[in-house]
Amino acid sequence: MLTTPRKLVYCILVTLRYAQAIGVSVPFIAPANAPRVSGSLISLSLEQDRWTDWVGTTSKNDFFLNTLDNLLQLTGEPTQIRIGANSEDHTNFNPAIQFSQTTFPAVTSTVPYPEATNITVGNGYYQAVQFLPNGTHVIWGVNFGANNITAAFMETRAILQAFSSPAVRNAGIILDALEIGNEADLYPNNGLRVKGFSLAEYIQEWTTFASNVSATASISRTSHTKFWAGSFAGSSHSTSGFSPQALFSNGLLSSASGPLISTFSQHHYSGSFCSGSGGLLQDLMTKATIRSNLTIYAPDIIETRAKGLDYLLGETNSYSCHGAPGVSNTAGAALWTLDYALFAAQLNISRVYFHDGVGFKYNLIQPVTLTRSILDGSTLATPLAAHVQPQYYAAIIAGEAIGNSGTTQIAELSISNARLAGYAFFEHSRLARIILINSDAFFQGATSRPAIHVDFSFVGGTPDSQITVKRLNVGHADDVTGLKWGGQTYETPDGRVAGDLSVQTSTVAAGVDIQSTEVVMILFT
Repeated sequence: MLTTPRKLVYCILVTLRYAQAIGVSVPFIAPANAPRVSGSLISLSLEQDRWTDWVGTTSKNDFFLNTLDNLLQLTGEPTQIRIGANSEDHTNFNPAIQFSQTTFPAVTSTVPYPEATNITVGNGYYQAVQFLPNGTHVIWGVNFGANNITAAFMETRAILQAFSSPAVRNAGIILDALEIGNEADLYPNNGLRVKGFSLAEYIQEWTTFASNVSATASISRTSHTKFWAGSFAGSSHSTSGFSPQALFSNGLLSSASGPLISTFSQHHYSGSFCSGSGGLLQDLMTKATIRSNLTIYAPDIIETRAKGLDYLLGETNSYSCHGAPGVSNTAGAALWTLDYALFAAQLNISRVYFHDGVGFKYNLIQPVTLTRSILDGSTLATPLAAHVQPQYYAAIIAGEAIGNSGTTQIAELSISNARLAGYAFFEHSRLARIILINSDAFFQGATSRPAIHVDFSFVGGTPDSQITVKRLNVGHADDVTGLKWGGQTYETPDGRVAGDLSVQTSTVAAGVDIQSTEVVMILFT
């Protein structure tokens, strides 16, 4: 291994420090408006058609469950799982089928792993939920697109039968909510409703379904299981069109099923682009883009919270077409995921459910062996075993930053740099950790890698002088493997962490250097 003389290293650091140095003020005590952040902030939305590929059928999928357990060990709170999405509105129940029968459209280079156009499932499909980690909260989607109440009734009855079974009850798996339909605002575009399908028609149909489903599932004001409302692809942010404001102003909450709604779920993707580029990756990662993509929902969040309901992103990720190749599956997307989720928490978005499907480019986790390229659908010379993708590291870092105290609050730091974002985490109201994210994209082929030096000042108190620094090591923003968090990798055959932990000890007074396409965690003793 080549080594650099200490004198040269010192000179480089001094040059960086004085050429690109910024000061960051950090509150020592949690600000009054700092929201409490859940250990399951980063949760998963799973495409329903291949649910048993994720979790298992007669036995569990150890790889997938190991990746969930890694997160559980960090936060003490299981990742929440939403099972639904596009295929939710193409699912029907048949008791003669054990698990599922599916019909898929042709593979294309743009969509190498398309969603099923028809899914018929049996009792075993729902019973497989027993394999999830103990205490997992589940949200299950029911077919609304087919506009067939009998089908929704049969699905609901099978779901409730599974969740009331001894195996699921003993594992403490909880049916948190039922979601009636996926992105109903797009139904006129995809043939599930006629052109001109209005919000008033939606409310009338939804409340009819909800009344039937609530009777089937014994959902009441006092039961734990409730309904997610909305699950719209977009929002008008007004009292017309499809939005929470429009639902409320048109009487959804005053309907018979209104009191059974606990949550408004919004879906959001950062753009629609299906052929990837380095420029697009920098756009995705950019601090201002992340904030503009999320702050548009501020009035929706305020209105929803004012009604006493929870607000979350029930399905989200980077780009449509299951992600853009060379963008959504890269290390740069891991930095985007982390900043996106942490900033969402600042807006009082309680959870962010990143959408995953088998073979999707923007997955955090690929749960089974793949035989086709996720980028263009070509046959792989060697099948690719189950593995994590770069975005998974964002979930690990967020989980570690939140911790398992159950009291953690988060506050974004005011940083006057277009590429550097920062968040402070407080336990029992006192500063515990800082996350810094440098979203300047360092691409393969670049000859120099800039860095920023950060000096800290503190308001309301002073932490101990010693700090521990932990880094997400990334070769390049457009790398698809090789990331290491504190010197350790999750790119292992079983999804468990491997390698020796590598952190640095330093002092608060020394500050910290953070290079392009890097995440740094500062831990205070």
